[in-house]
Amino acid sequence: MTMRKTTLVFLTIFCLAAASGCVYRASISQGNLITQEDLDQAEVGMTKTQVRFLLGTPMIDDPFTRNRWDYVYYLVIGRNDAAQKRWVSVYFVDEKVSEIRKDQELAPTL
Repeated sequence: MTMRKTTLVFLTIFCLAAASGCVYRASISQGNLITQEDLDQAEVGMTKTQVRFLLGTPMIDDPFTRNRWDYVYYLVIGRNDAAQKRWVSVYFVDEKVSEIRKDQELAPTL
């Protein structure tokens, strides 16, 4: 009887240990997905309305810095590091695009 109990305990512990390593981690997508084609269409001189139509609502619209919109995007698949990262800043002067900074560096920990 003790051999049967020992085998049952061992089998239970083995199954629990094997199942604990099989936890599903969903993919996480944060921010604005901006394609290269959309980014290539953005030009100096466009209005805020045109930029919003083309690239969408900015992820960061700082009320204290009204002349800058930031578009940040990253995608994490499962337990891996970020598979895709992008940070684009659009600067405005007199409600028109004055500068577009593409592919800025994001923190490596993302």
